[in-house]
Amino acid sequence: MIVLNVKIETEPGTVAALKDAVAAMEKASRAETGCIEYVFSTELNDPTSIRIIEHWKDLDSLKTHFAMAHMATFNEAIRKHPPKRVDVKMFDATPLPFPPQ
Repeated sequence: MIVLNVKIETEPGTVAALKDAVAAMEKASRAETGCIEYVFSTELNDPTSIRIIEHWKDLDSLKTHFAMAHMATFNEAIRKHPPKRVDVKMFDATPLPFPPQ
């Protein structure tokens, strides 16, 4: 499983301006083959920080996601509200039982 942990630092008002684009991106991404989880959120103590958590079946599914039309549409919305900083961490993960044994 491929896991992405993304933090986007924005200007005040950006989250509200991107609400429709985020909703469309979540819905379309979750419908993709290979998408296990796709979630946007904001930090409780910093509403200018957007978090994106993505879980994909495999790297090919993620590569296909990057080529989708809704990804291009979302990127256009982001270009209208450029982030101050973007940090992306990607992992090849193996699910483990919880609680640890």
